[in-house]
Amino acid sequence: MIEGLYDYSRGPVLFKPTLAFGDQTFRTTFAGAVSYFVGGDPNFPNDKGFALNDWISVYPQNTHCLIDCSVGMTMGNFVFVKSSGSELVVEKTFVFKSDATGKLRIVLHHASLPFKLNQ
Repeated sequence: MIEGLYDYSRGPVLFKPTLAFGDQTFRTTFAGAVSYFVGGDPNFPNDKGFALNDWISVYPQNTHCLIDCSVGMTMGNFVFVKSSGSELVVEKTFVFKSDATGKLRIVLHHASLPFKLNQ
């Protein structure tokens, strides 16, 4: 799935996963992205496998999209729903670029939990 969506075949991808932190916050390599989604890589010991959670659906809430030639950008939220019905809202920004075949691939993926003011 990562090979089909992300553009690691042409070089680094600017990937900031939702639940990554510390010196492994930013993942520019294919191995770093795979580890974040499925875990099991000793080089990324804090990864539990985000994609392996009990998600039953996910849907986007786009704030806006921009398209300019071979580049498309979007920002907004993803809402992940668990089988219990609980939801996780994730703020996201994506940049897509056309590859040599014209397929859009992710070249920038930034996701984070919404800021909450301590009260």
